[in-house]
Amino acid sequence: YFGVFYLGRLQGLCLTCSFLALGTHFGKVFLLDIQGNLTQKFEISPVKINQISLDESGEHMGICSEDGKVQVFGLYTREGFHENFDCPVKVVALHPRFSSSNYKQFVTGGNKLLLYEKNWLNRWKTSTLHEGEGTITNVQWRANLIAWANNMGVKIYDISTKQRITNVLRDNVSLRPDMYPCSLCWKDNSTLIIGWGSSIKICVVKERGHTELRDLPSRYVEIVSAFETEFFISGLAPLADQLVTLYFVKENSDHMEEEFRARPCLDIIQPLPEGYEEISSDALTVRNFQENECRDYRLEHSEGESLYYIISPKDIVVAKERDQDDHIDWLLDKKKYEEALMAAEISFKNIKRHEKIGMAYINHLVEKGDYDTAARKCQKVLGKNMELWENEVYRFKTIGQLKVSRATL
Repeated sequence: YFGVFYLGRLQGLCLTCSFLALGTHFGKVFLLDIQGNLTQKFEISPVKINQISLDESGEHMGICSEDGKVQVFGLYTREGFHENFDCPVKVVALHPRFSSSNYKQFVTGGNKLLLYEKNWLNRWKTSTLHEGEGTITNVQWRANLIAWANNMGVKIYDISTKQRITNVLRDNVSLRPDMYPCSLCWKDNSTLIIGWGSSIKICVVKERGHTELRDLPSRYVEIVSAFETEFFISGLAPLADQLVTLYFVKENSDHMEEEFRARPCLDIIQPLPEGYEEISSDALTVRNFQENECRDYRLEHSEGESLYYIISPKDIVVAKERDQDDHIDWLLDKKKYEEALMAAEISFKNIKRHEKIGMAYINHLVEKGDYDTAARKCQKVLGKNMELWENEVYRFKTIGQLKVSRATL
């Protein structure tokens, strides 16, 4: 399902369709193009970058670091917000439309979740959205909804109505949240996917009816799917109605080999009303994978390019969904010409690089001496192309197999 190639070393990463923003353990931020070539470099802090956030336009960037520094600035103007706090800031998230918004909203998370926005005097105003439940470890902002995780669970805040609309408690409370952090991703403007420890929940934000309102928030959250997995989750991303999962295999999974278990695995799973179905599974080899833990990996998704970025302390692995041409390439590499021809015939409208696969199959049959089968395939492959027929008749005559071709055709 996926093909991969390798880039470089990092601590945190954020991306748009046109470039990657990569933060290191030593306080630097690099901008790379999709091929991994360096385009810009920023010196932010002497200690590690905890998180990077980009708005939808890719024009503004938010950065936070372990020494409490927060910077939000335009990549082309460098104007923006700069602040030093007296405690580590673990997460930062810009409003998706930060560049075009008049309020320039963003949130930061450490021991509390703070919302920053500009008032009518063009001054920064700060509001506390939540505190008192431990460190904020993850924030994901989609449209008007902000989802965040702390030690107790996951909350969602509606920025348009200024209401908190849900509290999804953390499962697997025996697992240390610092070792098995929460993974959050928005599938669309109303569907949040939560992965924590070995559990996955799919939550949909819905509108209340007018008769239900009373003193309740105008929206509520329905958990439409919840199930336990056989692995520890490092990252989640949507793939149509399926999920791409980055994970560690549980230590008590005896059916896995030790080498496979130590490597991060990329799975595609299909959520079901009860449980899930595994569609594909690949174990990835990244540098120093034997020393890494569940918390050392992340999965990022680029919607526009259908690319998936597996992030480890020293590598980025870029995964791309395979198309029918890739499948045919694999069949050809394995010399499964008959299956490749059938796959091309079934998906002839979707292939772009294998219009001549039929001739490759005939050539293969002739090379291995199966002249009878090769002659029979000519009827299907050559069709009414007189030039190709002349070439094949001449070839069969040259190799002394003209009688075979005449008998078959």
